[in-house]
Amino acid sequence: MSGEEKAQAKGEQGKGKVKEAAGRLVGNESLTAEGRAEQAKGDAREAKEKVKDVFKD
Repeated sequence: MSGEEKAQAKGEQGKGKVKEAAGRLVGNESLTAEGRAEQAKGDAREAKEKVKDVFKD
């Protein structure tokens, strides 16, 4: 996995977790859902890079 892509994936996952927690704290379901979606996007990016690494080797 390229370092840049891995960092982007982790960043998206982290931002998503923060947004989800903030949404729960203030009772904003929209913000909570946005955080979950951002985490899923980071997870998908990470999975894509892992698959690319498997086929590269």
